[in-house]
Amino acid sequence: MILTQCAVCATDLGLSLGKKCGRCSTRYCGPECQVQHWKEGGHDQLCKKIKRSGGAEQYNANKKYTEAVTRAAEACADDTKGQTCYICTQALHWKTKEGLVRGCSCRGTAGFAHVSCLAEQVKILVAEAEENNFLGSDKFVPRWARWYTCSLCEQDYHTVVRCALGWACWKTYLGRPETDKLRRTAMNLLGGGLYSAEHHADAASVMEAELSMMRRIGGSDNSDIFVAQTNLASTYQALGRLDQAMCLRREAYAGGLKLFGEEDNNVLSAANNYAKSLLTLKRSEEAKALLRKTMPVARRVLREEHRITLKMRWNYALALCCDPSATLDDVSEGVSTLEDAGRIARRVLGGAHPTTEGIENALRDAGAALAAREGDCVTSVCEAVAAVNLLDGS
Repeated sequence: MILTQCAVCATDLGLSLGKKCGRCSTRYCGPECQVQHWKEGGHDQLCKKIKRSGGAEQYNANKKYTEAVTRAAEACADDTKGQTCYICTQALHWKTKEGLVRGCSCRGTAGFAHVSCLAEQVKILVAEAEENNFLGSDKFVPRWARWYTCSLCEQDYHTVVRCALGWACWKTYLGRPETDKLRRTAMNLLGGGLYSAEHHADAASVMEAELSMMRRIGGSDNSDIFVAQTNLASTYQALGRLDQAMCLRREAYAGGLKLFGEEDNNVLSAANNYAKSLLTLKRSEEAKALLRKTMPVARRVLREEHRITLKMRWNYALALCCDPSATLDDVSEGVSTLEDAGRIARRVLGGAHPTTEGIENALRDAGAALAAREGDCVTSVCEAVAAVNLLDGS
């Protein structure tokens, strides 16, 4: 996570509280912890090294990035065996000695790369955008998207690969002022990467710091706040902080409608996330009503194969199955919806994508329960799908 806690006692300091080491900017809640860290915690040996690395935040980001790249390469080792990077054409990176990854929807021999090669490519593209004053134009968006989207299959990276790229992005831009657009967006990308890799506690720490910063510098009616609220709510959901998640999602969805309108991708994603919170709190009628209103918009604007549309249909199917008043026809419709969404997800995203796996797991459990217990279909399906995580639309 980014450094928002005392290095000794882990007291939460937010982005501005506490005291910093005058040399390397390591953060403490007060002078007592700072003295203890110097005398007993080994800071006297590390202080100069941290300063040479660019300060405590940079030192921490560099270390976390290296760890994340190692984890990503290890997780992808079986899939990448015998392959080479499509950027540098080497199996082992010549400088970092890191292994290959592939965390997108590429198949066959396509899409294998080193995280550092992917990062260098996008850094060059973003630097060119800055030099040509593209940051406020549509030309900037596809360049920045390379931090989280594969240029070959045009699908988002996921899990440990996305996490490694999140740390690569954050360590690149963290030294800039809080008001700098790239620094703010890098913090957002890091939080999303940690979430994708299921490091939810660390993701919450980053996202809480981001939302606090947005509210301090961005005003009360700001699109950045909308995004930060949406992401933090998803993390609260994953941590089991369900009421907090639902309140944030309701607030984000309402604010997004005013800012962008019902056809915006982010608003549709927020609607799906809000529906998920309602489902988790067993408010299935409200979830169904919301999804019946927003699913037709998603299918028209984003098309059937978009991840948000697929996830809306997934959540709608589960709302049908888990409603205590559901009829056999309702449950059958839910199973049919999962079958159709699963076919589309496998064709577009591939069988290894988390969305495809989640839909197929839900289908397998719901279908088996329905076939075995037609006489008590609602109870059996609810029990079966209770262990399946409802996926966010982000």
